[in-house]
Amino acid sequence: MKTLKKFVSYYGPYKAVFLLDLLCAAFISLVDLAYPQLLRELTRTVFTKDGNAILHTIPLIGGILLAAYILQALCQYYVSCQGHIMGARMERDMRAELFEKYERLSFSYYDKNNTGQMMSKLVSDLFDISELAHHGPENLFISAVKIIGSFIFLFIIQWKLAVVLLITVFVMGFFSLRQNRSMHATFVDNRRKIGDINATLQDSLAGIRIVQAFANEDLEREKFRAGNDGFLVSKIDNYHAMGKFNSTNLFFQGMMYLLTMVVGAYLIAKGEMTVEDMAMFALYIGVFVSPIKILVELTEMLQKGMSGFGRFLEVVETPVEIKDAPDAVAMVDPRGDITLDDVSFSYEKEDKVLHHVSMHIPSGKSIALVGPSGGGKTTITSLIPRFYDVTGGSIRIGGQDIRDMKLESLRSNIGIVQQEVYLFDGTIRENIAFGKPDATEAEIHEAAKRANLEEFIDSLPDGYDTIVGERGTRLSGGQKQRVSIARIFLKNPPILILDEATSALDNESEQFIQDSLEKLSTGRTTITIAHRLSTIRNADSIYVIEDGKISEQGNHGELLTAGGTYARYYEMSRN
Repeated sequence: MKTLKKFVSYYGPYKAVFLLDLLCAAFISLVDLAYPQLLRELTRTVFTKDGNAILHTIPLIGGILLAAYILQALCQYYVSCQGHIMGARMERDMRAELFEKYERLSFSYYDKNNTGQMMSKLVSDLFDISELAHHGPENLFISAVKIIGSFIFLFIIQWKLAVVLLITVFVMGFFSLRQNRSMHATFVDNRRKIGDINATLQDSLAGIRIVQAFANEDLEREKFRAGNDGFLVSKIDNYHAMGKFNSTNLFFQGMMYLLTMVVGAYLIAKGEMTVEDMAMFALYIGVFVSPIKILVELTEMLQKGMSGFGRFLEVVETPVEIKDAPDAVAMVDPRGDITLDDVSFSYEKEDKVLHHVSMHIPSGKSIALVGPSGGGKTTITSLIPRFYDVTGGSIRIGGQDIRDMKLESLRSNIGIVQQEVYLFDGTIRENIAFGKPDATEAEIHEAAKRANLEEFIDSLPDGYDTIVGERGTRLSGGQKQRVSIARIFLKNPPILILDEATSALDNESEQFIQDSLEKLSTGRTTITIAHRLSTIRNADSIYVIEDGKISEQGNHGELLTAGGTYARYYEMSRN
């Protein structure tokens, strides 16, 4: 009920459309119900009179029916058009809410969840919800009106025959629901199999360069063929179940006509029913058989839609771990000192990644973090912008605890350059401007110039309008890195985090990037993670992080003299 109430709440902004939709649906149903009853009354009254009386009455009745059918057509247009538009708008609202929630969820959520599943919830699941939002209440309402209305009239005409038909309807519904469960099982299998195909396709296309480099196209074709054939088998099972469902319903529909004729004939013979009334029964069977099938199919739609809505709620109701405190304020002193005071951290129930780490980074100074992989260097730099929250101790900037700052204010004052650069599928201009969406053309050009990128851009036929491709595949590693540096120049933050920004580049590219990074670091508080120790020799202070602790601290010369881990790393880098 809680899920259903939550679902109904999304009709809120569209109450008027929804109520008018149901009103139109009711009118459509009532017109269909009225015709057999009108025909019955005409047969018993008007059609028994002489020809002149019939010709005098029929134009009036025909005109009323014509008006009713015109209005019914207009109602059908509203139901088909505006009803679907309402469902599409509800789908849009839910998709916007879901995307907004994805944007606010913390890194810990993305650490545990699959991107493909998140895409499925954002696209295909919401389509099923949209169909349920429109067709669910409408089909339920129309079917209920037609079935209940038909049986009211049937019981008025001849209750004995109506009871026989009602029992037949219950038996039909029983078999239909059983077969519907079978159809549902095959439908679930369909979705799983098409998911396997999508996963294989995404994996193969994303890694197409590796596939072709190893000449393993045949291997990938075989993997795809297996998934594709599996989907075909699942679809065949689905069509077998669908065939049984439709044939059973058709059989019971025939049984209703058969029983109407046999039982009706018996009642006519007994003088308990007229021939005209038996004809009316046949007409009403046609009126309520279709809604019964719609109701049975509605259970499938309900299962699909509500299961998708349940997956939607799983995300929407997921608590946001990293969010603004109720009394959060903007960062007071972005250029203030950064202090880590007895900081500890662990990922949920895992062992601690950081153990009582304390360090002081004076404003405008440059510090470096070195040490073995997995030691906790990247974790430290992820805690400063609050991608994760400390589990012990505190981090302050300018004396202000970062948990008391508004996230937007905190992160807008921090620039991050990572080893693995992410570029959006757009132009070079758009990717640079991501650092400052309202930047002028002159500002974008200046940022590109300071990142040593302008000469490369000028050599391109489309210049700044060059498409970089998905994840920047049309650019080299060094070029992508310079684009990322250009957008940090444009952002112009007082605090800079460099996470192994040159470790994956060749020597020539590294020199270009290093020059850009030195310009970028000037006058900013800079934290650098580096494996190439030659890039951090001039850092004001170097911290060696091992097993989540600070094992050494000092400048380049002091650490070499100490002869510890840093000295050993430096000696290895020279050989």
